[in-house]
Amino acid sequence: MSIRQNNYGKTPPGNLKRLKELLLKSGNHICADCGAPDPKWASANIGVFICLKCSGAHRSLGSHISKVLSMTLDDWSDDEIDSMIEVGGNSSANAIYEAYLPTGIKKPSPETSHDERLSFIRSKYELQEFLKPSLRITTSGKSTPYSSESQKSLGSFRVSNNISQKKVGMVEFIGLLKVKVIKGTNLAVRDILTSDPYVVVAIGKQKAQTMVINSNLNPVWNEELMLSVPHNYGALKLQVYDKDMFSADDIMGEAEIDIQPLITAASVQEYTGMLPDMQIGKWLKSNDNALIKDSIINVVDGKVKQEVSLKLQNVECGELELELEWMPLQQ
Repeated sequence: MSIRQNNYGKTPPGNLKRLKELLLKSGNHICADCGAPDPKWASANIGVFICLKCSGAHRSLGSHISKVLSMTLDDWSDDEIDSMIEVGGNSSANAIYEAYLPTGIKKPSPETSHDERLSFIRSKYELQEFLKPSLRITTSGKSTPYSSESQKSLGSFRVSNNISQKKVGMVEFIGLLKVKVIKGTNLAVRDILTSDPYVVVAIGKQKAQTMVINSNLNPVWNEELMLSVPHNYGALKLQVYDKDMFSADDIMGEAEIDIQPLITAASVQEYTGMLPDMQIGKWLKSNDNALIKDSIINVVDGKVKQEVSLKLQNVECGELELELEWMPLQQ
């Protein structure tokens, strides 16, 4: 596998070199979960290289379990690359996550169905069914600290404490939606004088959330979240919450985004070939949506992006600024 240096990301050359060196290690030339050759994606917090099909299953688990990044399209931070290097890649990760793989359980192959693939990946990473028992994390509604052995063995792994026994079937995806949460303005007060806001975005049962920014009614996130878009997609749903330590998080407003104009514009761009930088679509402000102004869809360096400014609904005040980017599956 090779990492292409292109116009998609701004990862420093030094970091790209570190990733490339990690890719040369044994086991990293195939997907950690299904064995497909030349994986173009990775789970930065788990520390494995994965293929496109398995990346969709990882995203279905939520970014709190598996943070999926493209090897060629996304910007990698120093911490994310450090995390991958600390784990060591697929062989090291599988030695832990598949340490007790039952005889009757077969790993997926590149041709395995979506449902079987997701079932295995959920069992492996979220339910921790194949881990050494001393490394498993059990919960009873409270976070349980890692044992000293698991601290040593797992390194920078992020194992979820939100264990769910429900196995959800995976659906066919038509593309990927990158949601860049830029900033909030004049958000609602939910503590004494301020709030600790974070944003949750969702399509269907998939969710992703930003970091919490403490004591700030005008937070700047500039954080990118990734969701897979199914054939029968609906609106992109967005909610803002105030993080509370000792009670349920308070809602600070919500909104819905119609992604149909973006997908339609992207289809035109794919059909006609590479277009120059230009406006190719628009989602119009109306009384039926939360737009502050018309939402423009542009081609920028070959990528289809949409600027979105929203007035949060069902709340006394607050605005949110986003940027959407459509990513065809072949990327």
